[in-house]
Amino acid sequence: MLTLVTGLDGFTGPYIKSELEKKGHHVAGLIADLTNYEATSEEIKRLQPEAVIHLAGISFVGHDHANSFYDVNLMGTHNLLKALVENVPNVQSILLASSANVYGSRSEGLIDEDARPDPPNDYAVSKLAMEYLAHLWVGRLPLFIVRPFNYTGVGQDEKFLIPKIVSHFKQRKSIIELGNLEVWREFGDVRDVATIYCRLIECCPFGETINVCTGEAHSLREVVLLCQKFSGHEIEIEINPSFVRENEVRILRGNNSRLEKIIGELEVYPLEDTLKWMLNEHRC
Repeated sequence: MLTLVTGLDGFTGPYIKSELEKKGHHVAGLIADLTNYEATSEEIKRLQPEAVIHLAGISFVGHDHANSFYDVNLMGTHNLLKALVENVPNVQSILLASSANVYGSRSEGLIDEDARPDPPNDYAVSKLAMEYLAHLWVGRLPLFIVRPFNYTGVGQDEKFLIPKIVSHFKQRKSIIELGNLEVWREFGDVRDVATIYCRLIECCPFGETINVCTGEAHSLREVVLLCQKFSGHEIEIEINPSFVRENEVRILRGNNSRLEKIIGELEVYPLEDTLKWMLNEHRC
């Protein structure tokens, strides 16, 4: 298939492209600004994609301009879907990337897709609004929604937590400021996410909302200790109170049973392999 990947030049896009091409698909990115409907529509009409993986959006929760979340994550998706329904009658499969952030962080335990959303910030609200928007198009487009939990890997911006920690060890810094070390969260691998997205786009679970996760949680303290072990460098941790979120649950992980029912049992990179890969990236 000719697969359009919006956000192709972002963190996840290159891994998706590599995985799709391994499977024999052709890949195109979107040059047009998604907030410009006319430009988006014109390019979609020219490309005539058979499948779409929609990754483009603002993903950093701490982004300064709240309006941008809604302009890009919500209205950008609206423009994409409108352009597809009006110009591409033969599109076969559309993956829309939402976020597990829509669940919030006040419900502890194993989170499945039926959990009540509790978005804690503008990013999460924009993603949840995007999901509701997408339901307006379900009868006209073969789309489904994924909610990825935290994942990381080589190429992720250092303003995100795991790359920040890895960077401090690679630079052999003496001190790092972190928040609560005893929170347990999912830390998946971008290579696994790319594989999962490609398998989903091929089978197109029409109308579904699917957690993309491992079902395993790790503490921040464990991440730091593993980096210390693999790098041979010790680092002093300073707890910054401004990094500690109020009412944050201790353990939060995703239920991946729906995902495995659709694509089969998952074989994923363990956290140790992901961290080794990131720590040794400069030698590759």
